[in-house]
Amino acid sequence: MTTERTFSIIKPDATRRNLTGAVTKLLEEAGLRVVASKRIHLSLRQAEEFYGVHRERPFFNDLVSFMISGPVVVQVLEGDNAVAKNRDVMGATNPANADAGTIRKELAESIEANSVHGSDSLENAATEIAFFFKPDEIVG
Repeated sequence: MTTERTFSIIKPDATRRNLTGAVTKLLEEAGLRVVASKRIHLSLRQAEEFYGVHRERPFFNDLVSFMISGPVVVQVLEGDNAVAKNRDVMGATNPANADAGTIRKELAESIEANSVHGSDSLENAATEIAFFFKPDEIVG
């Protein structure tokens, strides 16, 4: 197995409901280690830039509005095959289609308010980690 780093966001719907610990517990139980974490309130500019890849999609404005609606927790996760492992523990984007025991099945409110974001590749993980963290903020 290969030790990797990936990126995770605990979204405003989860922080609003005080589920940061519950989400982190599920991540850690899946074998991921939190090596950097901070609670922030995204600015409009940060949210538009971070989700810029979706700018032309019909849900972009709603996504940005949602992501600036409250605090989020950004995290760097480390572990064997971290990208795939994180995506597995998150579950399907639509909680109705997610497997039992996944974060989205157990904690999400809807397809829009689905509690977490996770990188979909090692390349995107590196980009997303660098967007929020300086190298000296990541302590392995």
